Amino acid sequence: MRSKSGFSFFSKMTSSRKRPSLSIPSKSYESSDINKTIDNAAEIIEKWNTEYVSTNKFYSLFCESKREAKKFVKRVKELQNAMDMLIREDPNSENLLRAQNLMQIAMKRLQKEFLQILSMNRAHLDPESVSSRSPTSVVSNDDDVWHESRSASDSIIEVEEVSKSSRTELKSIADCMIAAGYAKECASTYKSIRKSIVDESIYRLGVEKISSSKAKKMPCEVVELKMNRWIEAVKVSMKTLFNGEKSLCDDIFESSVSLREACFRDISKEGALLLFGFPETIALRDKKNPNPEKIFPLLDMYCTITDNLLAIESIFSFPSISIVRTQAHSSLSRLSESILSHLVDFESEIRKDSSKTVVRGGGVHPMTISAMDHISRLAEYSSALMDILKGSSSSSSAKSLLPKSYFNVSESEESPVSELKVRFAWMILVLLCKIDGKAEMYKDFSMQYLFLANNLQHVVSRARSTNVKQVLGDDWIAKHSEKVSQFARSYERLAWGPLASMCPAISTSEAVEMSPEEAMMQFKKFNETFESTCEEQSECIVLDPKLLDEMRISIGRKLLPVYRDFYNAHRNAVMLAGTEGEWNVRYTPEDIGNHLSELFSGKGISANRYVCTPDFCTVTTATPTPGRKTRSLSCRRF
Repeated sequence: MRSKSGFSFFSKMTSSRKRPSLSIPSKSYESSDINKTIDNAAEIIEKWNTEYVSTNKFYSLFCESKREAKKFVKRVKELQNAMDMLIREDPNSENLLRAQNLMQIAMKRLQKEFLQILSMNRAHLDPESVSSRSPTSVVSNDDDVWHESRSASDSIIEVEEVSKSSRTELKSIADCMIAAGYAKECASTYKSIRKSIVDESIYRLGVEKISSSKAKKMPCEVVELKMNRWIEAVKVSMKTLFNGEKSLCDDIFESSVSLREACFRDISKEGALLLFGFPETIALRDKKNPNPEKIFPLLDMYCTITDNLLAIESIFSFPSISIVRTQAHSSLSRLSESILSHLVDFESEIRKDSSKTVVRGGGVHPMTISAMDHISRLAEYSSALMDILKGSSSSSSAKSLLPKSYFNVSESEESPVSELKVRFAWMILVLLCKIDGKAEMYKDFSMQYLFLANNLQHVVSRARSTNVKQVLGDDWIAKHSEKVSQFARSYERLAWGPLASMCPAISTSEAVEMSPEEAMMQFKKFNETFESTCEEQSECIVLDPKLLDEMRISIGRKLLPVYRDFYNAHRNAVMLAGTEGEWNVRYTPEDIGNHLSELFSGKGISANRYVCTPDFCTVTTATPTPGRKTRSLSCRRF
């Protein structure tokens, strides 16, 4: 507040264009009426003159008596009207000088009241923070829920009432001071309190200014913690802090658009720039230190800004604070660049994988698992990635490298969905090419195809059960599922082909006319081939339940029907044709089925050797399981 000696009140009064005009006094306004207005104003103004109030305690007019506070504001407005008329009709009158002195006292009083209300209601003036408080609280005893809920609700209602009352009082003071030409003093008082609240809130939310050099030296764990705090800080800031401050400014300074803009700008600008500048610093740090796993916190930050972009544009809509909007868009741009770098780094990491690990049994490679986990998680951010990939050079490069018939879309299609689809297809293709190279580490060709079938099935299964399916579409899933079947058939042809090739021989018409000796030789040949094939394939693994069933059924359909026919036709004829009382028929069709049902479990299963005599039949394991004794079982006679 300016001192009396250094304050030119008359200059404020004569610059009437700078303040809103009140009711125009009538030309018939009598001198006696002016004197009465000044006297009435003097009575209450001098009563609450701050110079005569105890320095130990401030007695608030608005706290002591709401009724008298309204009367005080009313008398000041009436005094203002009288002064307006005196300035026009008699600018040198003693009444004007007296009115000027009274107005100075009144303004000093109102400024102190304004400061007092702002200070006493720091936590109650934001309606958004009040309404966002939950009306219920967590309690340990269910019996207390109703009482706790009612108590919390009553507390919120009380706070809302305080907020509404305080805002009304602040608005009435602001209107009065602005009309009297004291807008600058009013705004200065307001900003001194509210800016400290915003700055303190930003600090408590865990947002602090970090230089690029400091960010580079921070451990990854610390940076990630700060990123998570920032995400929560933006949610709270946009929903309560900045939105509440904007609402408060709009209410209190309703009579002055320029004052609303200036106050909100000076209060929120610094904190908002600090808040929305943080992602840019982190993005620059991570762009120089790419790591595929770091992409997800960056995507979370990107989504946080985009989710609040409309609110940012609305809350910070004033031209003088457009720098906040610019900063938010700049952070989005930096985050996009960093995210694209991480995508490229993810592809590069797959290509550079040089591990020589040969997965036991042709199972799923760890790289396939980790890569599909990463891609599946990326698909959860499909909307954000669509925006980021829109028009990016890396997306165009990926599309040019894909086979022309890879998708059922036209080459000229440039939609965001197409770009996203292309990018995901490209990442998976990079993975599959790497898997194809790793398959060559198996010396056995059948194992190479089993390895490819297992790994592609894992890719398809993960894609089908996650958002990757929505990105790539049903056609992509169907096409690669068929490829899995092709790999599985190639494995069956190479691994089980020799055994399957015997089946036509034992099911031909000539086989029906076989002598018992010839049938015995055919059984012996089949037995040996079956046992060797089981032994060779005993370590094979198929983890996917669907693929496992399909392969077992497919192999069984090639072997069981023809073997069952041959077995039923010749089992009696060879009963006594064995050597030294033994039969060469080792497996019933049920035995074959049982062995096939245990395929691809990776438990070292091999064919059992059946030794049959005319009196009984025993079965012993050809390759005993470690830790288990070889055992004999009585079996059914032919």
